[in-house]
Amino acid sequence: MWAPTDIEAAFADVTEHWSPKVIGRVNDQLLKVAKLKGEFVWHDHAGEDELFWIVKGRLRIEFEDGAAEIGEGQFLTIPRGVRHNPVAEEECWVLLIEPASTRHTGEEVTERTRSLEEQMR
Repeated sequence: MWAPTDIEAAFADVTEHWSPKVIGRVNDQLLKVAKLKGEFVWHDHAGEDELFWIVKGRLRIEFEDGAAEIGEGQFLTIPRGVRHNPVAEEECWVLLIEPASTRHTGEEVTERTRSLEEQMR
């Protein structure tokens, strides 16, 4: 049966900052929701681009040569191989669109790193 996904309900299921949850799939792209607050970790994704779409709040993404501010209703695509560090001064809700092969923190592994299996729960 075909049923729409309620984005508010999807975010209600997210209880931990920086812990994305997969809510859908389009071909080999995963749609993930996450609540962000504070500073994440510098990382890159060597083989994949990723898209940050801000549903609620604001997000600053730091780059080695500057930063970009993204507000509600805006999105930013980070090209593969570009080191970045997301920072949310206040809680921010984000929809991530990225290939299924994308590792949460690239080659960096920290206490915030989540496996794809954890993101699928």
